[in-house]
Amino acid sequence: MWAGKSFPCAVVVFLASCMILWGSVASASRIKDIASFMGDRPNQLIGYGLVVGLNGSGDNNRTQFTLNTLANMLDNMGIHVDPQQMRVRNIAAVMVTGKLPPFVRQGSRMDVQVSSLGDAKSLEGGTLLMTPLQGPDGKTYAVAQGPVSTGGFAVSGAGGDAVQKNHPTVGFISGGALVEREVALPYGQLRELDLVLKAPDFSTANKVYRTVNDALGGPFAVAVDAGTIRLQVPPTYENRIVSLISLVEALTIEPDAIARIVINERTGTIVIGQNVRISPVAVAHGNLTVQISSDPLVSQPLPFSEGETVVIPRSNIEVQEERGHLSAVGGETTIGEIISALNAIGATPRDLINILQAIKAAGALHAELEII
Repeated sequence: MWAGKSFPCAVVVFLASCMILWGSVASASRIKDIASFMGDRPNQLIGYGLVVGLNGSGDNNRTQFTLNTLANMLDNMGIHVDPQQMRVRNIAAVMVTGKLPPFVRQGSRMDVQVSSLGDAKSLEGGTLLMTPLQGPDGKTYAVAQGPVSTGGFAVSGAGGDAVQKNHPTVGFISGGALVEREVALPYGQLRELDLVLKAPDFSTANKVYRTVNDALGGPFAVAVDAGTIRLQVPPTYENRIVSLISLVEALTIEPDAIARIVINERTGTIVIGQNVRISPVAVAHGNLTVQISSDPLVSQPLPFSEGETVVIPRSNIEVQEERGHLSAVGGETTIGEIISALNAIGATPRDLINILQAIKAAGALHAELEII
């Protein structure tokens, strides 16, 4: 799984120093950074279109849906062409995706991403033709068109050599779509607003609604559950919803979170939350190396005998065991002290992953251990 990777202990020292520093600083956050009002979100849009103007890097002639799309488009323009007679490599069928931001109006622009749907080699230099973008309800909310920027290229030679930079079959059009339909968000007519936490937590929800009530001077907010705080619009803000939302979003609290350790075994990355605690436990760390080598012995027969030369296999086994260390970690300590204790026994990030998993199995780690 590790394929012989090694991770220097300097990484562990750096993590420990950073965690000690972070643990001493209060992590106050604005409410707008940890929550959003219901309805204040983008909407996904998707459409199917054609990119033209490619330099022979488009879809193959066997990509039938590209030829049919081109034939239908030309037919709508009064040009009748048999798809079977087309031999075009300068076009590519693409899927166009984008996010309709909240509160945008007709005529506003939005960014779109263009992705090849067939077997085109590159979209470099192409132009997206007018493509309607629809929502899940089947209605068209925007129309995209314009030159595609890939940020990469793909070049191949006659001998089969090829050079590629980035991903040339996916492009981007900045401001390439015009909004044609708005998503109504009648905040001015609402008498109550729902504030939704991005990371639901009962303790955080309790802090939010208490902070909001203190700022408004009355019991206008209530925590419905771990992820929702319902806010009644005060009489003084009935016609000033924007001012109310601005006031609430600017309030600061210290969000709470579940004690969690996140481990990425592929890269050796370990992220440990501030509230992680370990009960008193002893950790022994040491490595056992077994090396087996082959030293064949050749057996020669006596002169003028009828014997045969044979090779006798012989193996040498060498065992090396590093000196183990037994150290006590855990108790009422900070996470920085825990990392320092594990680092003191010479644990690398790879070793830390195994040690933390063993401590969790022993029931001494009071945190969620998430492996990604």
